[in-house]
Amino acid sequence: MIYKFCAKTDTGRSRDNNEDSVAMDEETRLAVLADGMGGYNAGEIASGMATAFIKSEMSRWLTEVGSTARGKEVRRALEICVDSANLSIFNAANSNANYHGMGTTLVVAVFRDDSLVLGHIGDSRCYRFRAGKLEQISRDHSLLQEQIDAGLVTPEQALHSNIKNLVTRALGVEEFVLLEINEYPVELGDVYLMCSDGLSDMVQDAAIAKILNTDGGMEHKVQMLVDAANDNGGRDNISVLTVEVQEATEKRGLIARLLGK
Repeated sequence: MIYKFCAKTDTGRSRDNNEDSVAMDEETRLAVLADGMGGYNAGEIASGMATAFIKSEMSRWLTEVGSTARGKEVRRALEICVDSANLSIFNAANSNANYHGMGTTLVVAVFRDDSLVLGHIGDSRCYRFRAGKLEQISRDHSLLQEQIDAGLVTPEQALHSNIKNLVTRALGVEEFVLLEINEYPVELGDVYLMCSDGLSDMVQDAAIAKILNTDGGMEHKVQMLVDAANDNGGRDNISVLTVEVQEATEKRGLIARLLGK
């Protein structure tokens, strides 16, 4: 299998600055997305610190271990890396008054041959698009999700809730943070979509699936998703990162090519 990455981030129509951040490393099959929060552009600092730190440290570790690492070793490496990133953001917030209270959501994905190790904190999401069906595989760490789980509101009522953006976990807000990690089997033809709530709040899942199901390349589809969020109001920054799972094609040798085989 080969993994094709595509990403776009957009300020949206209501914000002056972009507090989202995305990073990816195709060589080590790593993808990171963060949505910052805090005043004085501190959210931009928090999300940028998170994606830069995790990309640097995880890419280095993945390069060192190659394909020998087992799933539980990747999970543990992610936990250590995210703990360090959390402490760095927390210390920065407490050493600079302008950054006080800053934090960020996080989604980080590591693709290993035929599996995905996915970690997340907060309400930025990861979806899997398989055989024409879109499924959210991350679970929002939010007050609204807790109300849904408790049966206090229905998913339909949640679409119109005024507490959508109240997260129950964030990177950098406290000295310790709990990263939720899960592992999923990967199949040929899958598309994994990571996004900030600037997309998921503005574009319903059915509309996201419809766009992913259209003809054209992934760059065009990602732009269509961003445009849809803006067309629906663009009330927040919008970030989309996709990973397509394709079949690897073997390179033919020189003699085989000359013989037409």
